[in-house]
Amino acid sequence: MTNAVAACLLAVVALIAASASPVLAAARYSAMVVDGHTGKILYSKHGDALRFPASLTKIMTLYVLFDQMDEGKFHPNTRLKVSKNASKQAPSKLGLKPGSTIRVSDAIKALVTKSANDVAVTVAENISGSEAKFAKLMTAKAREIGMRKTVFKNASGLPNKNQVSTARDMITMANRLMFDHPEKYKNFSRKYFKYKSKKYRNHNRLLFDYKGTDGIKTGYTRASGFNLLANVRRGNKHLIAVVFGGRTSGKRNAAMRSILNKAMPKAIARLPRKHRPKPKKKSVRVATSLQFPAKAAANAQPEPFKQRTKQGAPETVASLPPETAARNQTTHKGSYHIQVGAYARQTDAMQRLAAIQVEAGDVISGHMPLSVPLHDAKRNLYRARFAGFSRTAANSTCSQLKRRAITCVVMSAE
Repeated sequence: MTNAVAACLLAVVALIAASASPVLAAARYSAMVVDGHTGKILYSKHGDALRFPASLTKIMTLYVLFDQMDEGKFHPNTRLKVSKNASKQAPSKLGLKPGSTIRVSDAIKALVTKSANDVAVTVAENISGSEAKFAKLMTAKAREIGMRKTVFKNASGLPNKNQVSTARDMITMANRLMFDHPEKYKNFSRKYFKYKSKKYRNHNRLLFDYKGTDGIKTGYTRASGFNLLANVRRGNKHLIAVVFGGRTSGKRNAAMRSILNKAMPKAIARLPRKHRPKPKKKSVRVATSLQFPAKAAANAQPEPFKQRTKQGAPETVASLPPETAARNQTTHKGSYHIQVGAYARQTDAMQRLAAIQVEAGDVISGHMPLSVPLHDAKRNLYRARFAGFSRTAANSTCSQLKRRAITCVVMSAE
C-alpha cells in the first residue's frame, strides 16, 4: 500500500469518526421529568429506551443497604471489611486497602459524594458475599418496586453491556426510595464528605446552584455519557428528572436545568403534608384512607406504570387511583395482623398503610390499618399493620399482597 493510499484511508476513517460522533451522542440521550405530586410525565425524550446507568447504579446499591439497615442487619457504625477484589476497582475510588474496614455511615457518604467504586463493591460483598449475588438482589428489588426494564450486573455502574435501565425506571427508583427511606434519603443532599483528612465535593453541581435541589446523583462512563438524576422541591412543587447521555457534565447540567425550567410552570403546587388540615379523628394508632389522601400516598410509593386507556389521557409514572372505599366497609374481626413494615417515625408507618390501601385496597378492604408502637431501651418503632384476620385469612391475604410485590408477614395480635 502506498503512502498516498494509506493517508487517504486514514482521512476517510477520520471523516467517518467525526461524522459519527454527534450521532452516537444523540443516540444515547434520553430524559424525563415527572411531577412528584401527581406522577404525571411533564417531559419525555426516549424515556423508555434502554441506556447504561453508570453510577446511577449506586442509588440501588444504597437502596438495598438501607433496606438491610431497617431490618437491623447493619447499623451506621457497622464495620465493612474490604476485600482485595474491592480494593482493585477502577476509579473513582477512596483507595481502600485490602483487610481494612469502613463504617457503614462513611460508606454511604462516600457513595453519594465521591461515587467510590471500591466502596460499592465492599457494600455488595458484605451484604451478599459476592458482587454477582448482590447484583441479583438489586435486580430483584428493581422488579419489586416497578422498574420493569432495569437489569443490574454490578454494584458500582462500571461498564457492563448487560447492565441497562431507562429514564422511567430511574425516576421510579428515586420516587420509591424517597418514600421507603425518607430519613436516609437526606444523605443525597450532602455537598461534602471528609474522610481521613481528605475532603470530597459532591459531583452533583445542581446541589450548589439550582434552587430547590435536594439530590440525587450523577454518573458517567464512556459508553453512557454523562447522566444525572435530580430531585427538586420549589414553591410547594416537586419535580423528579433524569438526563442520560450528556456529552460533557456541563452540557448535561445545562440540559437538566432546561427541562426542569420548562416543566416547573406545569407542575402542581401542593402544600407539604404538615401544613394540610389535620383530620378530626384523634386516635394516633389508626390510619385510615380518610386521613391520607390517595394522591399523596400514591406519589410517595409509585405503582408500576400503566399504559394509556383513553385517547389523550396523560401518561403517568405513578398512577393515581381514586380513594379506596374501605372506609365505608365493616371492619373484620380476628386475632391476627398482617405487618407491612416497621419505621422509626409514626408518619412513615401511616404513609405506608395509606399507600397499600391505594395499591391493594381490594385485598385488604375492611381491615383496620394500625400504627402499633414498640418502645424499648434500644429502639422506638412503629409497626404498620392491618388487623382483623383469622390465621387462615391472614396467610391467604399476605400471599396475595406478595404477588403484588408487597412485603408482609403474619403476626399475632398483641
